Order: sequence, then C-alpha cells, then structure tokens
Amino acid sequence: MTSILAKVTTIGTFDGIHIGHQKILKQVVKLAEEQGYVPVVLTLFPHPRMVLQKDDSIKLLNTIEERVELLKKMGIKEVIVKEFTKEFSNLSAEDYVKGILVDELNTKHIVIGYDHHFGKNRSANITDLKSFAKRFDFKVQEISAQDIEDVTVSSTKIRRALDHGKVDLANSYLGYNFFITGTVIKGKGLGRTIDFPTANIQVTATYKLIPSDGVYVVKSYFDDKTIFGMMNIGTNPTVDGKSRSIEVHFFNFNADIYSAELKIEFLKRLRSEQKFENLEALKLQLQTDMQNAKAYIDTLNE
Repeated sequence: MTSILAKVTTIGTFDGIHIGHQKILKQVVKLAEEQGYVPVVLTLFPHPRMVLQKDDSIKLLNTIEERVELLKKMGIKEVIVKEFTKEFSNLSAEDYVKGILVDELNTKHIVIGYDHHFGKNRSANITDLKSFAKRFDFKVQEISAQDIEDVTVSSTKIRRALDHGKVDLANSYLGYNFFITGTVIKGKGLGRTIDFPTANIQVTATYKLIPSDGVYVVKSYFDDKTIFGMMNIGTNPTVDGKSRSIEVHFFNFNADIYSAELKIEFLKRLRSEQKFENLEALKLQLQTDMQNAKAYIDTLNE
C-alpha cells in the first residue's frame, strides 16, 4: 500500500544511536523539514548475523524497543522495523527498492552511505541505487566516507569500552548515558541481611550487551523522580554464586518496586567484582563503595 505522505528515508542497524549516527539522523530530519516530508528510518531486526549465521553470540547496544525509542527522540517520525528473514535476504535489489522504499514507504529522498549494499547477496551498491532513483523518481544523498568511518568505528569502540567497564568512555561516544531496561525480580534477599537491600534486575533480551562485571554508579527513574544508586554485575563470589546477576542498591529509597520495569543508566565504574573473606568484609567494602558513589554523584550537581 502506498503511503500518502512523502518520506526522507535512511536505512541501517543504528545500534547505539551514537554521535556518528546522530549526525546522519539530524541530516535526515533537516532535509525532511526543508522539503515538507516525513523523516523515516528503515531498520532490520533481528540482526542478519543472528538469522543467516545463527550467531547467538552477537551483543547489541540497544534492544529493538530501545532503538525505536532513541530514534524517535532524535526527531524521526516513523521507525519501520522490517523483520529480517531468509526470505527477506533473497529479495532482489529492484524488489527491495520498488516494493519497500518506493511503493510501501513513498520515499522521495534517501540518505545513505557510499558503501551501502542491498538486495540478494548484497549485490547492489550506491551506483545501482542512483540508477533506481532515476527510474522511480527519488533523490539519493550520499554520506561521506569520513562520516561512515565515524559510524563504524565508534560502534565497535563503544562495545569494547563496555566490555572493559569503561562506561564513561562509552557515554562520551554515545552522547548519552548507556542504559539497560529490565524488570525487578525476587532475589535471595542477601543484601538485606547486611543492610544493603538490592533490586535484582532481569534483562530479558539475551542479545543486549551488559557491561563487564563490577560495581557501578547508576541512575534510574521511578514515579517521575531521579534515583541514584550502585549496581553490582557478577556472580557474587563471596557467597559462592554461580550465575551472573544484576543487582542495584538505591540510595535513600524504600518504595516497593517488585515487577516494575526500570531504565538504569550507567555513570561510572567504581571497581571490579571481588571475593571477600566473609560477609562482614563485603559489608565494609560496600560502605566504602557507597561513600565513593555519593561523592561522585555530588560532583554531577556542582
């Protein structure tokens, strides 16, 4: 079905919606405003490697829901999520351009990278797209090699930074605080016994990248209020834990948040996870962590 409203469309995974992506997205929004069109992102999910190579090891910076939310915050009015399947991967370049970009979306202007490939076996390129543009009456704006380099390099850099717990570095590449979205579930209640009650966070998207094990300063939101705390990611080796968990102790906060879905932003890593001799030694370290976390939070308000 042909959409009535004409579109400026860009296409990509846009994992992270980082500062490189934002440059492209701002251009799409600007072009759309100038021409009276609707700014649109066409994105694919699952990641092609998950489908074609059955690769379950790939970790993404955003869940698909987070990706859509971030794109809309950037001023993109419509986010079209196409399910990537083997059938989709077999679409010819012409069927893809005419069937989806032209007939379905009514694209009048495409903003795309110079190295963009599409169609079956990714056989078509930017030159082919410009040829289709003449046939199907749309314009193509090419993103420079320099801008593409910014996009590809920083996505890799962000994943690497988070894998090493360098959340402040990752945040500088993202242009916002890296975050996870998860549901508060029942834990073992161990934290309460040492005066550090924690909320156990379950992230259901198995492909979501979780930063490396350690203790972090975090920020969240509940009932329209900003709450700060510290998070432990790891296996709780002091009590011989086996499975990896995500636990948050919020400061000056005692509301019932079981079953709540929380967005938790990472601000700074305090230390790596350690095994302590006993619970008393762990409690002493947590008190030090809390002092360090609160000192850091105070600097944010200066």
